[in-house]
Amino acid sequence: MAIKTIESLREHLQWSVEIEHGTLPPYLCALYSIEEGHNTDAAEVIHSVFMEEMLHLTLAANVLNAIGGSPVLDSPQLMPTYPAFLPHSDEAFQVPLAKFSPESVETFMKIERPSDHDGLPEDDSYETIGQFYEAIEEALGRLSGELGEKVLFTGDPSRQITAEFYYGGAGKIVTVTDLASALAALEEVVEQGEGLQHEEVWDGDQDMFHPERPEVAHYFRFEELAAGRRYQAGDTPQSGPTGSELVVDWGAVHNMRPNPRSSDYPVGSEVRKHMDDFNHTYSGILHLLQEAFNGSPLLLAVSTGVMYGLKEQAQELMSLPTGDGTTTAGPSFEYVPPEERRQATREERRIVVLPGGPYMVYGDVPLVRKRTISSDNGDSLNWEKTEVIETEDVYALCRCGHSTTKPFCDGTHVRIGFEGAKTADIAPTAARQ
Repeated sequence: MAIKTIESLREHLQWSVEIEHGTLPPYLCALYSIEEGHNTDAAEVIHSVFMEEMLHLTLAANVLNAIGGSPVLDSPQLMPTYPAFLPHSDEAFQVPLAKFSPESVETFMKIERPSDHDGLPEDDSYETIGQFYEAIEEALGRLSGELGEKVLFTGDPSRQITAEFYYGGAGKIVTVTDLASALAALEEVVEQGEGLQHEEVWDGDQDMFHPERPEVAHYFRFEELAAGRRYQAGDTPQSGPTGSELVVDWGAVHNMRPNPRSSDYPVGSEVRKHMDDFNHTYSGILHLLQEAFNGSPLLLAVSTGVMYGLKEQAQELMSLPTGDGTTTAGPSFEYVPPEERRQATREERRIVVLPGGPYMVYGDVPLVRKRTISSDNGDSLNWEKTEVIETEDVYALCRCGHSTTKPFCDGTHVRIGFEGAKTADIAPTAARQ
């Protein structure tokens, strides 16, 4: 019973935010290292897990907000120096920033390893993430009984990220207002990682990219990559995957040097410039997420969209040689303090069209809605501004047409396989009439 007070419970839920975030940079490095057009199945696996870790981050923030806490993300404590232990774990293994490989998949399986369901809850120095959440669930139930739910759940409901904020992956966002919804949110986190009842390979959702088939939990998705075979109906954790072959080409990967650091490269060098740009962008995303979880939920879609711009920056890095003759550079995920953070200026305004993705808008470009002013006979005469839309210095606009958070990108383009190639007839108007 180490979590004895509301203050301690809030602290542990902040730890859960740090734990969920701690998995994101390693997963993104492996995903970005896969060469374009190769290992489609593997990329789908890692991307789906990443999206669900974003969901877990959101659910942890919802529970913390529900008990009167304030999620912190724009902080150096969210950005460890890799390789790093999972925050507050028993430090049994380290997690590196590395390319997609058998070794990285093995590490991901260690991260997502199901807990022994007979094991005791552990609020600190946990062996598995599931044990950590068991300790939080136990404390939620006990403190609700001791203090009463109305005393425990005092958070502002307007700070909740609700189900209307579609995030693009499998599973569901749970609005947390009481003990039942808090436990449901944490159960979603654990089952997506470990499987149903800690005993089945399935997590109760449908596959993000193939909704016709049930989805396996994170640990077992990575096990499929390691085994080169999918799970099928009737399979169990004991049987392992016995379904169709899952082909992995371990060679079709950028040979990124593991655990890159910006200090490895001189200021002004091409690698250092690209690395710094990436770190400024990612630190800005942490700021957006913190704002989203602390009263500005609409910014969640903005942060999600900006994340898709990271891929282009990371792959630019992975095209640059390190100088050792064999490896390439890569993203270092280093924290940039707000006072040092590079802000886009009006002189740097630009719009980048990501292949198969959104419009990335840089430089604090105003975003407004307008409507047409028409004459009595229906001729369009002019534009009238109707709304100024709140944005950050960088934001992403939907290009696939299917975002549920228009005008902002929410990541739907990945799930539906949007292709952004121009197909319209661009001949002169006179020739087309």
